Amino acid sequence: MGIDPDRHTNRIEQLEAALDIRWATVDGIHVAPPRRLTGPGLLWQAPGAVMDVSVEDSDPNAISRLWAHHARPVLDAVGWADQELICRVFQGGVSLAVSAPMDQLHSATFLAKTAWHYCAADLSHTASQPFQDMIRDLLRVMEQETNPPLIALMSAAAAHDVDFLCDDEEVSIGHGVGAQVWPVDGLPVPEQVNWSAIHDVPIALITGTNGKTTTTRLCAAIATAAGKVVGLTSTDLVQVGDDILDHGDYSGPGGGRMALRDPRLEIACLEVARGGILRRGLPTRRARVALVTNVARDHLGEYGVMTLADLAAAKFAVTRALSADGVVVLNADDSQVVAAAAETTQPIWWFSIDATTPQIVQARDRGMPCCSVEDGNLVFFGGRNGTFSIPLSEMPITLQGAATHNVRNVLAAVCVCTALGLSQAAIRSGLTGFASNHTDNPGRFNEFHHNGARVFVDFAHNAHSISAVCDALSAVPSERRFIMLSQPGDHSDQDFAEVAQAALQFGPDVIVTAEIEDYLRGRRLGDTSAVLKAFFSAAKFPLVQILSAGSPPEGAKQILDELQPGDLALLLVLSDRGAIFDLLREQ
Repeated sequence: MGIDPDRHTNRIEQLEAALDIRWATVDGIHVAPPRRLTGPGLLWQAPGAVMDVSVEDSDPNAISRLWAHHARPVLDAVGWADQELICRVFQGGVSLAVSAPMDQLHSATFLAKTAWHYCAADLSHTASQPFQDMIRDLLRVMEQETNPPLIALMSAAAAHDVDFLCDDEEVSIGHGVGAQVWPVDGLPVPEQVNWSAIHDVPIALITGTNGKTTTTRLCAAIATAAGKVVGLTSTDLVQVGDDILDHGDYSGPGGGRMALRDPRLEIACLEVARGGILRRGLPTRRARVALVTNVARDHLGEYGVMTLADLAAAKFAVTRALSADGVVVLNADDSQVVAAAAETTQPIWWFSIDATTPQIVQARDRGMPCCSVEDGNLVFFGGRNGTFSIPLSEMPITLQGAATHNVRNVLAAVCVCTALGLSQAAIRSGLTGFASNHTDNPGRFNEFHHNGARVFVDFAHNAHSISAVCDALSAVPSERRFIMLSQPGDHSDQDFAEVAQAALQFGPDVIVTAEIEDYLRGRRLGDTSAVLKAFFSAAKFPLVQILSAGSPPEGAKQILDELQPGDLALLLVLSDRGAIFDLLREQ
């Protein structure tokens, strides 16, 4: 599937040089390098390549028309008349995409750049490279990349109704205990495959702005209680059963493929984040259930996602990865989710903390499964399959129902796991045995005790999640309240203002702002603390009660050294979580 870099470097460099003549010479236009799309994403289900063009004064619709005008002849000239083009205009730019055979994704990026080469020449009123020369070079790259055995195996997998996963190194069919894996340059002919041994396993794709990791862990705990060997991917790790395959952010398609190829895996709960969806697409096209927890302001301004509506569309890409009998689980309490659901064609299982929410009422009237809270109980309505309930007080993660963000995560997990075919007994066992501690749910609403004070550690880093955590702790009695927070440098000043406002909901007596050197992302050291301090000061919070720290562990230690019996501390930890856990255990 990939181009051998040693064998083909000269040819690729020659083509790159020819294309780059007109790559960045148009005033007021910035073109991001094309990226390969290996699975369903924001634009469509097809594999291919996409490039984002940011414009200042130019009309993005005119650029779309110009690119399509040049891209179509290039497609025809290389024999891709059956491939598609799509142009998505966004605020301040346009995404230009071309579909491609799965074994020609590198070539697709060159094709996109070739089309842009001619666009740039038109826009800058300069000469372009001869068309036939460019096509000749493209065809040579395509010839070097082509992999007919891959296409044959992919077609055979579709005919046998099983999933097909591929990347630069490996190709696999089926999932987990029903999978077979080969190196990309050592594929069998379809007749050599024992198709009777190949099958898929139930998969849940879990996305949203907040609550993804917790809900993924809840689903995995339920599946484990059902006796299944679970594959779990998240922003923290890839895990199969009790075996951690690797630590790191594996919320992209690479993490999903790693888990789905493990021969022990029987069921998969995959966290899929916005970045992975936009950069490469989703890891599978055969999920049984897709969940969108919520859509809130975070990471706007990247990959053509400029507004909340854009972000909702990116999150809802998970619906493109569902199998024919798949269902979508959605949060009826989130207005962005409800609005985006109008475009969804698959069956929807709604959840809400309010049983009178219109979506819950309508679902019950239609006999559609849904989940809500009634009189302090989680209630799952299964239509003709009956109803079951669990008291919130029996699920530690809900903090007796006070942690409404975790109540919603639990409701979502019940819908997901029921759609995966897991039993009521497993659901009850998994939820009642799942604690809000650093073992079951590290970094998410973890409680510690220090010198008679209560200390909560949470990953919350955007206004939506910080507000939810502060709301959960609003009724907790305390003598004094301390909060530590930090921000990545690529968040806007508006993001900082909203985060500061959310933190003030905690009613803090002392605020500590911590720098994260690894997250400066264009800002200078000290800038994030200064901006936050300015917003707190504008809100009339006393400057003498705002402290600064060079790192999250340093900020945590400042607070821990001040805590007295009856105090309450909230440590919002985006980075260095392990060091802070060690610090709390040492105290």
